[in-house]
Amino acid sequence: MDKARIVAPKTDFRWLWIALLSLATIIISYNLGKQTNIATNSLGVKKVGIVEIIGPIISSKKIIEDLNQLEQKENIASIVIRIDSPGGSVAPTEEIYEKIKKVKKIKPVIASVGNVAASGGYYIAVAADSILANKGSILGSIGVIISYPIMKDLFDKVGIDVETIKSGNLKDSGSFSRNPTPQDKVFFEKLILNMYNQFIDVIVKDRMMERNNVLSLADGRVFTGLTSLKLGLIDELGTFESAIEIAAEMGGISGKPQIFQNNKKSNIIKDFLSSDLSTKIQTTWFEKLPQYRWRME
Repeated sequence: MDKARIVAPKTDFRWLWIALLSLATIIISYNLGKQTNIATNSLGVKKVGIVEIIGPIISSKKIIEDLNQLEQKENIASIVIRIDSPGGSVAPTEEIYEKIKKVKKIKPVIASVGNVAASGGYYIAVAADSILANKGSILGSIGVIISYPIMKDLFDKVGIDVETIKSGNLKDSGSFSRNPTPQDKVFFEKLILNMYNQFIDVIVKDRMMERNNVLSLADGRVFTGLTSLKLGLIDELGTFESAIEIAAEMGGISGKPQIFQNNKKSNIIKDFLSSDLSTKIQTTWFEKLPQYRWRME
C-alpha cells in the first residue's frame, strides 16, 4: 500500500506584501504632504502667514510650531492670527501669548476675531500689534474660572467610600469625593485671584488702558465687536480679509497679498503613538484646571 504523500501547505505572502506596500504608501504620502508647503513657497514671493486658533485652548504645541515656521520663513512678511476660541487652560494660553510677543518683534502680527475671542482667546489676541473683529463677534469674558463636581452625596447613596491618604490638608483640594472645606475655598480663591491679576496686567500693558477701566470690564461679561471697539478692547472693525490686507500693508506687500498656511493634516496614527491625540480631547482633567474660558452653560 502506497504511503500517503504529506504536502506542506504553501505560504501565501501576498497579503503581507500588500500590507507593507500600503504602509509604505501612507508614510510616503504623509512626508510628501509635509513638504508640500516648503515646495510651494520656494519662489520667494512675499506672503502673509496664517495661524488658526480654533476651539478650546488645551495645548500650545501646534500653534507654537506654526508660529516658529512662519517666523523662520523669509518670504513671510507678516502674520494673521485667526481666533475663534472661547479660551482654555491658563498655561497654554500664556505660552501662545508669549510666543506672539516674541514673533511680532520680527514680523507684524494682526489678530482677527471670528465668532468669538473670549477669555483666553482674547488674552492671546492682546499680544498682537492690532486686533480686528466683526461687529457681531463676541469678545471679553476677562477672568478666570475653575469648576469641579461634588459627588459626596451620590457616593453616600450608593454606598461608595473613597479612602484618601495625603501629605497635607490641601493635597486633595478639588476632589469630587468630599465636600470642600473653608480652607479649600480660600485656597482656590487666592489661586484664581492671582491668575486674574495676571490677566488684568496683560491688558493694562498691551492695550495701554487704565487699570481701573479694565477692572470695570473684567467681571466675566462678554461684549460684541462693536461695543469692544468703543471700550478700547480692539483696534478696528473688520473681516478676516481686512486683517490680511492690513497685515500685507504692514509687511510691505503691494497689490493683492498671497497667503501661506501650514495645512499639514493631522496623522491620527502618529498622534496616537506620540500621545498628542490626548491633547485634542477635553478630559475631566482639563475641566478641573483653572481656565481663561467663556462658556454658555
